[in-house]
Amino acid sequence: MLDAVRAHLVEYGYDALGIDAVAERSGVHRTTVYRRWRDVGGLLADVLAEATGDDWAPPDTGSLEGDLLALNAEVYTALTAEPPLTRALIAASFRSAPAADALASFWADRYDRCALLVHRAVLRGELPAGCDPRRLLVAATAPLYHELVLLRSAPDARVVAEAARSAVLAARAGAFAERDESAEASVGSG
Repeated sequence: MLDAVRAHLVEYGYDALGIDAVAERSGVHRTTVYRRWRDVGGLLADVLAEATGDDWAPPDTGSLEGDLLALNAEVYTALTAEPPLTRALIAASFRSAPAADALASFWADRYDRCALLVHRAVLRGELPAGCDPRRLLVAATAPLYHELVLLRSAPDARVVAEAARSAVLAARAGAFAERDESAEASVGSG
C-alpha cells in the first residue's frame, strides 16, 4: 500500500493522490484503505514514519568534515534522485498536517542520530565542547535543501562540500555554542 502511495505521489503529485487512486494502484478495495488510514494525510504520515523506523546510521569517516561531506552527499543524492520521492514528500508536507507532523518527527529522529557526528568531533578535539549538534547539522545541510528544494536550482554537487566545509569552519570558531536559555529570555523581555 505504501509503495502505491510513493509511486502515485511521484508520478502525479499531491493533488492527484487520493484513497481511491491508492486503492486502485495497490489492488485493494477502497474501504480497506479508508479503514486503516482514513485519509491521504494518514497514508503520507505512514510513508514518512516507515523511514523513521529504519536502521540508518550517520557516516563515520574519522573527521567531522568527512562525516558532514558524506552526510551531505546522501542528502544531495536523495534530493536529486529520479523519481523525486524526497522532494515530493517534502512538498506534500506543506499540504497535509499529518504529513507535516510525520516529517517533523523524521527530521527530529535524523538530527538525534546525527548528533553522534558532533560528539565524536568534540572527543577528537576537532570542536570545542558545548557545540550544539542540531544547529551545526542544520547549518551543514540547509544549503542543499535551500538550493535544490526551495530555489529549484540546477543540481551542482559543489554545494555538498561547500556547505560541509563552511559548517565546520563556523563550528570551530564557536558559532554553534550551546545557548544560554536564561540569558536569551532576559534579552527578549527587555
